[in-house]
Amino acid sequence: MNLDPTKMKDWEIAEAAEQHMKTVYQLGEELALEKEELLPYGHYVAKIDYAKALERLKDRPNGKYIDVTAITPTPLGEGKSTCAVGLMEGLGKRGKKVIGALRQPSGGPTFNIKGSAAGGGLAQVIPLSKFSLGLTGDINSIMNAHNLGMVALTARMQHESNYTDEQLAQRGLKRLNVHPKSVEFKWIIDFCAQALRNITIGLGGRMDGLTMQSGFNIAVSSEIMAILAIANDLKDLRERIGRIVVAYDRTGKPITTEDLEVAGAMTAWMVEAVNPNLMQTIEGQPCLIHAGPFANIAIGQSSVIADKIGLKLGDYLVTESGFGADIGFEKFWNLKCRFSGLKPNCAVVVATIRALKCHGGAPIPRPGRPMPEEYNSENVEWVEKGTVNLLHHIETVKKAGINPVVCINAFYTDTKNEIEAVRRLCEDAGARVAVSEHWLKGGDGALEFADAVVDACNEENNFKFLYDLDMPLRQRIELITKEVYGGDGVVYTPEAEKKAEAMEKDPELSKLGTCMVKTHLSLSDNPNLKGVPKGWKLHVRDILTYKGAGFVVPVAGAISLMPGTGSDPAYRRIDVDTATGKVKGLF
Repeated sequence: MNLDPTKMKDWEIAEAAEQHMKTVYQLGEELALEKEELLPYGHYVAKIDYAKALERLKDRPNGKYIDVTAITPTPLGEGKSTCAVGLMEGLGKRGKKVIGALRQPSGGPTFNIKGSAAGGGLAQVIPLSKFSLGLTGDINSIMNAHNLGMVALTARMQHESNYTDEQLAQRGLKRLNVHPKSVEFKWIIDFCAQALRNITIGLGGRMDGLTMQSGFNIAVSSEIMAILAIANDLKDLRERIGRIVVAYDRTGKPITTEDLEVAGAMTAWMVEAVNPNLMQTIEGQPCLIHAGPFANIAIGQSSVIADKIGLKLGDYLVTESGFGADIGFEKFWNLKCRFSGLKPNCAVVVATIRALKCHGGAPIPRPGRPMPEEYNSENVEWVEKGTVNLLHHIETVKKAGINPVVCINAFYTDTKNEIEAVRRLCEDAGARVAVSEHWLKGGDGALEFADAVVDACNEENNFKFLYDLDMPLRQRIELITKEVYGGDGVVYTPEAEKKAEAMEKDPELSKLGTCMVKTHLSLSDNPNLKGVPKGWKLHVRDILTYKGAGFVVPVAGAISLMPGTGSDPAYRRIDVDTATGKVKGLF
């Protein structure tokens, strides 16, 4: 294939590459999957029956486990998915049996500013349209399961307001006494819909539901998505869904989906979704797609199930954690690895000259606007100043007991002097550095990158968690703030302080993990503070309970669980060729 990313758009490259795709049957044969373990969804996408595959492969040793994370990104993203795919292609060129485990893109960014999460240039997952537009329906299943829980809750609140205890008993119901101002759950939708953040429901008559304040979050922030990411099997998923806290009664007692007798029906929506999806890179490496993005407002990891299958099927498994190492890698390190029992062999920190310039003093790029002209010319001083952010993330990875590999995701506008400055500073800090041109050259451009990762995987590491679950919640939050973010401490709103005190006294909640919600655009909770901010404190305004997933969620700064759609969204450029039915304009 003669594909030139400098002259073709990502969707045009994907469309051309799709003419030469392997079928899922070929992929299954290369992975040595049994016929009944492969569940085709057409010719080029399939699910894998995880239970059958893992049972058959349980005695096979695991391959090498590689996590891809990044520095603090610009609002445009720095190409973590592209680097993960490029690494797969580079390892493939080196003759390694490699498989990926990436996250399914959300419709929110796909139709908004950032676009899909398929990679870019010659480092993409295909077929692009299928990947970007719902895939096999996992996110739809999550939306239906989650919203069914909300339907059960609001219906129960209406009936309890309309019926006496005796009338409820005649219907086989016991009064739950839900406090309408203590409802934890909201509705979800897989778009960035700021108009739905705060709504009033139940307007009308007594048969139209109880009038109360409610709202929507984006689908991938749902606790059910988090459960899908960390569950070990369907049984585990069912038990966790039953522990989801949807509201509190008037005495402060939690009310779960099991109390609403809806947990089983919610799980019924997830029976197919629990199986990972099988796709491929442009160069034919197999890639498992499972669970969702947004590590700033969710756990943001590919699933434990996908990782466990991938480690049995390949000699190298490449997975990805959302956004920077302060967010995605910290959750991979202290949550996902704790739940899975898996230990990584290597962590990659992705950096771009563009982002380093941003941290070093260049104008901050704005989504939907042209890149500032300053980024088109050499400025080694900005790059060197901005490298402090990269060095901070290198130290974060080292605190997990891992020697990181820095991947400079090369743009054709980067200069030799800028790249060499980054290499020198990172090597002085004790990190391996590789320059990769996978976007431009595919696997051939990622050979240095692949070699560095193989070398790192052959080293012994001393992987360890940042905190023990016996550590009190507020002490944990302060430790993450100081050791990972570089802050001076934590400030709580009265509501968050009250919740933290109650959680620390609760024998169940006090042992849950900690899943931080914070802007991805800064190490701090202020997205405008670049580099490595000093002299600041983390402002925690709320703490949510995700008892089913197994963690509590401190919410810092002004971040929202429902992003907004910008003024120049991607959907303006997406259309369909009505003659062929092919989607064009995705990126």
